[in-house]
Amino acid sequence: MRDFTDKKRKTAVALGFEPGDEAPKILATGQGHVAEKIIEGAKENDIPIHRDPKLAKTLSELDFGEYIPPELYEVVIQVLMYVDRIDSVKEKMSAPKKEQ
Repeated sequence: MRDFTDKKRKTAVALGFEPGDEAPKILATGQGHVAEKIIEGAKENDIPIHRDPKLAKTLSELDFGEYIPPELYEVVIQVLMYVDRIDSVKEKMSAPKKEQ
């Protein structure tokens, strides 16, 4: 009998990027219960969540505060662009409508 519990274990990674940073960096990583807490915190703070288990597993191998490596720039840029689009849509939806 094979144990597949590790494959089903949830992994979460929080990324951050500030102007002036050389690249996005790891703000938090976790599996199982810790991953659930990271996701819960993101939801509570209205932070967009992007689901990509393969990328999460790769990024979870990095240390807290570590910049993502150049070979992951392309895929992480795609995630950040997704987050930016989500933020733009939220802003438009919450903006007061102008009367004409």
